[in-house]
Amino acid sequence: MKIASWNVNSLRVRLPHLLDWLKANPVDVIGLQELKLVDEQFPIAELQALGYHAAVNGQKTYNGVALLSRHPLEHVARDMPGYGDDHRRIIAATVNAGTSSEVRVVSAYVPNGHAVGTEKYAYKLRWLQAFKEYLNGELCRTQQLAVVGDYNIAPTDADVHDPVRWEGSVLCSEPERAAFRALEALGLKDAFTLFPRPEQPYTWWDYRSFAFRRNLGLRIDHVLLSAPLAQKCSSFQIDTTPRRLERPSDHAPVVVNLNL
Repeated sequence: MKIASWNVNSLRVRLPHLLDWLKANPVDVIGLQELKLVDEQFPIAELQALGYHAAVNGQKTYNGVALLSRHPLEHVARDMPGYGDDHRRIIAATVNAGTSSEVRVVSAYVPNGHAVGTEKYAYKLRWLQAFKEYLNGELCRTQQLAVVGDYNIAPTDADVHDPVRWEGSVLCSEPERAAFRALEALGLKDAFTLFPRPEQPYTWWDYRSFAFRRNLGLRIDHVLLSAPLAQKCSSFQIDTTPRRLERPSDHAPVVVNLNL
């Protein structure tokens, strides 16, 4: 089973890129983030034509997440139960591709945080604490869990093109990194770290200052796997091809392969 994640940064704008990418890379499941459209505007027909089922948790202008799967999506759940928030940042579903291959997949869009010391930053840390409790509950119900998405956290200095420049800044601050480590402490493994580090380790590049051309990036898009899935993970890939297109998302898709 191939599982991917991609922050498309407006599905209206990036739909042709997504369709072309899925034709060239027919993954089994993909989590999308930053749809920036409501459920009724989601391009169900176009994706069904490629053989994908869809579960959507959309929001106008901001946020919005989705799961696409070549297999039926079961037990779909949106948002974190009991968390008082109207931001659409989470969708989860169970994918059953056959005997002994049932996988619970969560697509998440973690808040950006804007800047350290702001209310948006404090909100991000509160949200991450609730997210940890939510994922702990998921792990209590399933052994095979994949949590994909834009985490808006570069876990270590090695995940930043210029650690000195970014030190203490949002996406790289120690409280954010501690929150990421707390997710790992639940028993989740960062799939990227299961394999030798690639020459190009980043998943996001600012639109400004020719950042992509100069490879001034950060690794903030992640796939966290429960222990049983981590043992079955045979590859991790960052596909920078869509980032080279006209009007691209500022994020690249990431893909894991699971030998179920």
